[in-house]
Amino acid sequence: MDLRRSINGTTDFPCLGIDEAFLQMEGHSAKCVLIHLFMAFHAAITVFGNLLVITSILYFRQLHSPTNYLITSLAVADLLVGTLVYPMTIHSSLTSCVFSDALLCPVRQVLDVSLCTASILNLCCISVDRYYAVCEPLRYRVKINDHVVVLMIAVNWAVSLLIGLCLTTVEIHAPCEGLCVIVVFVRLLGLIIAFYLPMTVMLSIYLKIFMVAHRQVRSIQVAVLKTSNPTISRMERKATTTLAVVMGTFLICWLPFFLYTTLLFVTPVNLLVMEFLNWFALCNSTLNPFIYGFFYSWFRSAFRMIIAGKIFKGDFRNSRLQ
Repeated sequence: MDLRRSINGTTDFPCLGIDEAFLQMEGHSAKCVLIHLFMAFHAAITVFGNLLVITSILYFRQLHSPTNYLITSLAVADLLVGTLVYPMTIHSSLTSCVFSDALLCPVRQVLDVSLCTASILNLCCISVDRYYAVCEPLRYRVKINDHVVVLMIAVNWAVSLLIGLCLTTVEIHAPCEGLCVIVVFVRLLGLIIAFYLPMTVMLSIYLKIFMVAHRQVRSIQVAVLKTSNPTISRMERKATTTLAVVMGTFLICWLPFFLYTTLLFVTPVNLLVMEFLNWFALCNSTLNPFIYGFFYSWFRSAFRMIIAGKIFKGDFRNSRLQ
């Protein structure tokens, strides 16, 4: 999410946001090329992983469910991050992009903020889906159905686009310099809606899910088995590990960037650090398909069939994924 521009609009640091004179220095230029080649490879992995998830869910009928529709929405957001935000971020890093210099810069800002926000809000909706599945299974079909999921997805994307447009418009047309009231208000509101509120919701929900799942497993052990069962223990460990990886990856990728961005309200920040944290946060879009895909056996089966090209040799839509 691009909030890197300093108060005076400069981005004069090496390699990430480099100025033209610096690019002409042979040694440093070679390093910058290598860094951006790595970024391009990173973008390709992001696109490939999320395409696998989208194709799997759309092709195999077994994967047609409200939960997986939310995962599809997440994968679409992350796919667009890889295809649109990554190339524009690489380009702006090489050309010291400033808002007033070209149309590309505000377009990139809108896409960057909107798509990253959509990714985060989709993660939040998936946590809500998991809450009802684990904590209120008897009401799950009523609370989470196709119509509810479509509404959730529509609201997610509408809110994300609104945040991106509002933040970019204020940044461009703010009638005052520096941290004036309207800019501070819009930035703060954007940070709360795009990250701090979803983070709080996800932390609360996953803590509740863990507590309920732990209690359910213990109840089964005591009431039915009367002893510790290795199978149940493995199920409990897998559920705990999955939740920890989902939440841990989200926080590791996004929390440093948003905490550092929040410092913009009280003190100047190092733009090189901001640029690095921005790229590090985008890694979440790369890791999401692996988290929500490879942790589940039916996704792994679907991935193997797609990569092997089986779906191009026959009709496997009704295949039973193990």
